[in-house]
Amino acid sequence: MPVVHGSGARRRRTRASRAIYLGPGLLYITLFMAIPMGFILSYAFLEKAPYGGVRLSFSLDSFTRALEPVYVSVLENTLLIASITTLLALVIGYPVAYAIAKLPPKWRTVAVILVVLPFWSNFLIRTYAWILLLNSEGIMNKGLLAVGVIDHPLALLYTREAVILGLLYAYLPLMILPLYASMERLDWSLLEAARNLGAGRARAFVDVTFPLTLPAAMIGAIFVFVPSVGNFIVPELLGGGKTVMVGNLVRDQFLKARDWPFGSVLALTMVGFLVLLFAVQGYVARRINIGDSRA
Repeated sequence: MPVVHGSGARRRRTRASRAIYLGPGLLYITLFMAIPMGFILSYAFLEKAPYGGVRLSFSLDSFTRALEPVYVSVLENTLLIASITTLLALVIGYPVAYAIAKLPPKWRTVAVILVVLPFWSNFLIRTYAWILLLNSEGIMNKGLLAVGVIDHPLALLYTREAVILGLLYAYLPLMILPLYASMERLDWSLLEAARNLGAGRARAFVDVTFPLTLPAAMIGAIFVFVPSVGNFIVPELLGGGKTVMVGNLVRDQFLKARDWPFGSVLALTMVGFLVLLFAVQGYVARRINIGDSRA
């Protein structure tokens, strides 16, 4: 019997410790994620009230409206821009993270600080800075004109390319940091072993380095893709209103048109893509872990 009471006390202490450690996180998720998502999910199936808000009447009109060609084209354009941004971030961020991981330890901290340095300033100010750089009288056009590369100013601002550049600049550190964290823990002796067994640099990278860092690359892709999809500041400022993304639509439906049901449907669409990305990332990570365990 004393053993039973002792085990029961241990279980109660375990539950109490779990509540202490998990409680703040669960409370945060409940207040700022679960409850808002519950409202959005419920609003999506209601009708728009005449003067904004919702009417407590079940309706699927918002889902039907989201399938109209004009909104489908905005979704396609958003996914295209976010995908290009994510791909460029991976192409640029991977060698940068690799180079940082190969630095001497005393210089790694300095390099990481330089990567995250843009986050120390306001996002809106950094976006406005790109307007000064890209406009027809900006530094880029003046520099190209000065060296004779171009004869007249280029239309760099208010284009899709400007939006991609702004998003890439904003979220590139979110790709570099998880890749660097993964590469820093790599066992570099595995690469040496591959080289000793006859593999060239490219073969060693494809067979050893890339598979081991693929989960981190997937996480970085999610970190870049998701905020790129929901961003509305960069398309508004650098796109000049010509490049409309889903983030702009969601903002306008809630704050301007006051069509909360339709805005909720658009937001749920983005959440669906987020869940799909996490599912793909989890599947890739499981496959790599299974391969490692078999090896």
